[in-house]
Amino acid sequence: MALDPRLLEILADPEDKGPLLYFDFESSLYNPRTKRRYAIKDDIPVMLVEESEVVADGEHQRLVALAQSKGVKPTF
Repeated sequence: MALDPRLLEILADPEDKGPLLYFDFESSLYNPRTKRRYAIKDDIPVMLVEESEVVADGEHQRLVALAQSKGVKPTF
């Protein structure tokens, strides 16, 4: 199930307070500025920095390219 668009509008990264990229098919939210990925478990975003994953450069590039292919311009 996809996250409610109203929730996506207000969600922000807890570390830098900036916007996040949403990947519904990967059940995650991603911050391209900090390279942190936040899991979505049982349709609930886990927005704790200590439970997030810092992704490697290759994964970061893949996620940014994926967002751009869907017409989303990531903010850095």
